[in-house]
Amino acid sequence: MKKLVVIIAVSVLFASVAYATEATYREHIKTIFDAQCSACHGESAPEYKAFKLDKEKWISEGVGPRMDSYTYLVYFTGWPDTGALMRRLDDTKPGNMYEHLGDNEEERQQNLALFKSWVGGWTLKRFKDLTIEELAAIKVTY
Repeated sequence: MKKLVVIIAVSVLFASVAYATEATYREHIKTIFDAQCSACHGESAPEYKAFKLDKEKWISEGVGPRMDSYTYLVYFTGWPDTGALMRRLDDTKPGNMYEHLGDNEEERQQNLALFKSWVGGWTLKRFKDLTIEELAAIKVTY
């Protein structure tokens, strides 16, 4: 009986720690976005379709598509532009956004880990290339 109580107590502890550390948009991602991304992807940035119509102009101005809300950000994570956020953050090639995730490598790695935790099923694939299971693994908890 004592062994069962200890097992239950440890299970509850691990479950509560896992739940408490789940990354959410409200508590984790928005904070990073506001600090690191909003200057180029904030409310003055064009919506996706407007950005695509004159992409070179916007890029020359140092502006990307608008991503300053949960809804906008999910557009580049889950659907319809699945994996776009992941492809841009998880790539250290010049011009990609990894370098903007923080002021130093440690901060960038921590913020990338939070984004990966938030997304869950981190994928660099496009929607048409995903399996149902891969799509279902994308969490993006509000």
